[in-house]
Amino acid sequence: MNIKDFYALYLQANKVTIDSRKIEKNDIFFAFSGENFNAATLAETAMDNGALAVIVEDKNFENTARNIFYVKSTLEFLQDLAKHHRAQLSIPIIALTGSNGKTTTKEIIHAVLSQKYNTQYTFGNLNNHIGVPLTILSIKPEHEMAVVEMGANHQKEIEFLCTIAQPNFGYITNFGKAHLEGFGGVEGVIKGKSELYDYLKSNNQFVVVNENDPIQVEKTEGYDLVIPFGRRDSEFYFEKFTENNCVGIIYNEVEALSKLTGDYNFTNLCAATSLGLYFGIDFHLIKKAIEEYTPTNMRSQIVKKGDKTLVLDTYNANPSSMKVSLENFNDFIGTKTIIIGDMLELGEESATEHSQILELAKSLSFDEIITVGPHFKEVNVSGVAFLTTQDLINYLTENEIHSQNILLKASRGIALEKALEFIK
Repeated sequence: MNIKDFYALYLQANKVTIDSRKIEKNDIFFAFSGENFNAATLAETAMDNGALAVIVEDKNFENTARNIFYVKSTLEFLQDLAKHHRAQLSIPIIALTGSNGKTTTKEIIHAVLSQKYNTQYTFGNLNNHIGVPLTILSIKPEHEMAVVEMGANHQKEIEFLCTIAQPNFGYITNFGKAHLEGFGGVEGVIKGKSELYDYLKSNNQFVVVNENDPIQVEKTEGYDLVIPFGRRDSEFYFEKFTENNCVGIIYNEVEALSKLTGDYNFTNLCAATSLGLYFGIDFHLIKKAIEEYTPTNMRSQIVKKGDKTLVLDTYNANPSSMKVSLENFNDFIGTKTIIIGDMLELGEESATEHSQILELAKSLSFDEIITVGPHFKEVNVSGVAFLTTQDLINYLTENEIHSQNILLKASRGIALEKALEFIK
């Protein structure tokens, strides 16, 4: 199947999907196959359910009379189709990566830009070699901008994703201790994330720079196409304030209070606001976007339960994000309990990093420290430590946490949010 020929069919489609359960009339279904399942077996059913076309990589299921087309690789065809579609687009595309805060920053940027522009953005956490093409292919003629999140756990991945999204603007939230195993250490993280800078600079596109981050400053030194924020002499400067454990931003003496907690989210607000101002959006509209944005994605999400305040931050965790979460939570007024789960993908540094986080937690003013997961259990030999979230749940059904404030923080694989309903 030829990309250019198929593109005419794509333009007639409602959406592109890789999930057979979400097929609706006029959708294009990419039948991805794994070791234990051949999605091409669902091709005829997909057409019966109203699909416009199906792409399979098993020739036995090709049926061109029904728009079921065979390709050598569904993944490569999806990526090539996205590249072709991107080449037809003239709208600004903003790419976003970093060790922490990508998704929250992406959502705030989308909220801000949507005050003036019809803005498409990465849905959920679809930020990899499959998710980025799907995001590009979701951009319709009515869209005026797009925000594309890019995740990576090894070098050269951001470089490849840039060839698909071909961004005009880019921002790296930070460089932290995430995916150390895949990147080969912190220096590998910096090199891998900086591939976004490399693409933008080599293609004369714009870079959003937090001038309080020395790595960002160093990596963009001497480059002219920058949108700088952070310092008093930056193009965009903001002041921070907090109220009821939430962080806010001040611009030209006008305050905008978010529903987010943590100083780290202040930087995310600054990046989104800088882009909004750059694109000519009045700060009062930006204020509206910031104040109306409600996190619901288990990232710095504040949940009220009776007389308790819970901070649910269980979508991701690494040493960098865990450190700032603990330090931020330490500033909460009242009694405090932390429930922290394992940080995954740390490789040989795992034991050291878990020990250091536990020592940090012990040095802060928490009334109780509870850990979950085998990595923390190995180092938390004398404390309250559970091997699994289910073990924690069993404990919570019999024991009440009396603290006024409770933090839940862990990597996604720990599924710590399952314990939420058992906290009395």
